[in-house]
Amino acid sequence: MKVISLFNHKGGVSKTTTAFNLGWMLAEQGHKTLIVDADPQCNLTALVLDYNSVEDIEEFYSNNQGCDIATGLMPIMSGSLSGLKPGNPICTENENLYLFCGNLVLSEFETQISVALTTSQAIPAIRNIPGSANELLRKTGEEHGFDYIIVDMSPSVGALNQCLLMSSDYFIVPTSPDFFCAQAIKSLSNVVPRWNSEIQRFREGDIDYKFPPTPPKFLGFISQRYRPRSGAPAKSFQRWIDVIKETVNTKLIPTLSPIGMAVGLDAFTSTISGNEPFNLANIADFNSLIAQSQSHNVPIFSLSDDQIDQVGVVRDNMKESRDNFRRVFSVLGNEVHALTEIV
Repeated sequence: MKVISLFNHKGGVSKTTTAFNLGWMLAEQGHKTLIVDADPQCNLTALVLDYNSVEDIEEFYSNNQGCDIATGLMPIMSGSLSGLKPGNPICTENENLYLFCGNLVLSEFETQISVALTTSQAIPAIRNIPGSANELLRKTGEEHGFDYIIVDMSPSVGALNQCLLMSSDYFIVPTSPDFFCAQAIKSLSNVVPRWNSEIQRFREGDIDYKFPPTPPKFLGFISQRYRPRSGAPAKSFQRWIDVIKETVNTKLIPTLSPIGMAVGLDAFTSTISGNEPFNLANIADFNSLIAQSQSHNVPIFSLSDDQIDQVGVVRDNMKESRDNFRRVFSVLGNEVHALTEIV
């Protein structure tokens, strides 16, 4: 079982859509996969279940006990001595893909986790809180036999995200081609090593819910949300893709590699032929296909011809785009599997 987080504290980079599409593709390729909505905004849950009403989703939770991550964490957050039990994720339209739902209550745990990270030595009763997400995900994964757990994280540098990232085996950084995302990569060069250092004391000692003994490894970044031209990013977008690529290679990798938090360059280039270092995939803007995908609760590349609600040339173009996205995500799924097998 491998836990992979999708994280970028800059919002609007399609983390949720990528988590859904990548998770679905891994499941389609034969890997039993769990996608986890760890964002209190619950966008992944809404995308998969097509629930927009608070009343509807509360009724769903009531009828599917243990289906959301917040309920799973509640015993440790409420001080119960009963311990954590495996969650009960729900099956999606893909029989090999499951969802661990999000919950707004997750945002209420942020303060407790932050306090536990800084004062747990003084207050032993809360020292198991930081590692509780790791315990819950891995117990759930083992109980249900998942091969992959894909975690969709919120765009923040809060304590919950720190614990989620450090509970992972690997992480991927989705990016969009703009100045702010380039700045976010620089910021991650400082944030991630600091998080790793702060978590170290929770990897050992007299703690029931420990973090994994080794930190997560950066697999690479995904360039997305750009407009294509002749099969490649338009010039204005390519400029920022190049800036982000340079920032990853000159800022992020040099800070992560010495502490064992990045896949090696040799491993990357020998496993993924043809890709530039640490650039896992280029994924163009989904454009009008995203509305069709959300309407039918399936990834863009799994839309049937009948589900593409257009006619004539527009419909033909959308079908061609769908097929292109299938090729892109198929390659990405194979790359992720290959990298996590050898690293």
